[in-house]
Amino acid sequence: MFPLEENEKITAVVPVKEFDENHYVFMATAHGTVKKTPLAEFSRPRPSGIIAVGLEDGDYLVGAALTDGKYDVMLFSSEGKSVRFEEGDVRPMGRQATGVRGMRLGEGQRVVCMLAAKDDSRSVLTATANGYGKRTAIADYPRHGRGGQGVIAIQVSERNGALIGAVLVDEHDEVMLISTGGVLIRTAVSQIREMGRSTQGVTLISLDAGEKLAGMERIEERDLGNGNGGNGESGNGDSGEQMPPPEAPPPTVH
Repeated sequence: MFPLEENEKITAVVPVKEFDENHYVFMATAHGTVKKTPLAEFSRPRPSGIIAVGLEDGDYLVGAALTDGKYDVMLFSSEGKSVRFEEGDVRPMGRQATGVRGMRLGEGQRVVCMLAAKDDSRSVLTATANGYGKRTAIADYPRHGRGGQGVIAIQVSERNGALIGAVLVDEHDEVMLISTGGVLIRTAVSQIREMGRSTQGVTLISLDAGEKLAGMERIEERDLGNGNGGNGESGNGDSGEQMPPPEAPPPTVH
């Protein structure tokens, strides 16, 4: 489906309906570099692919999101820190540009994920390698300029291990967690209580000796005919009135 070179892998998928002039592809790399490129510059793909971002030796893409120039961008490092800044802090660049510094990292650390938030209505669910995590309101993450070291998102300790990921969630969402041993569980976000940034979190998944948490993905509720809220979104109700579909969530990158 997509030709990959040796040691190359797909790190993000961005759904696109139309390559218009009003949207951007916002990208982040493991070394803390960020870049914003007009979506229209990706309108003429080649079978072999086209360059999306220029990478320095040892660096690689960790996330990409479709934005409109008005989002807040959040970068999360393996040492449990996060930096939040306005998308407007990054000027649009061409596809082959390297980008600018988004986050300053400590020695041996890397950016593990990027989130794009439209507003403060959701929470951030963070997870660590040893299976711990927590849910924190976006409003608890202060907005600063890009390029800083960030603030604590979750305590990284011997108990927790390194931060491995973060996702934007709503109260009604669910998340899937998978371990390096191939164990997968599905958990309701509502069962994970909201906590402050500087706490260590709670157990998200129980791991066997030698196992680590490999990944976490958000599951969005799409069953419109289940009667939730009594809105009859499926259009099958007795009233004959069809409600508009729910608004699409802000883009997220896991």
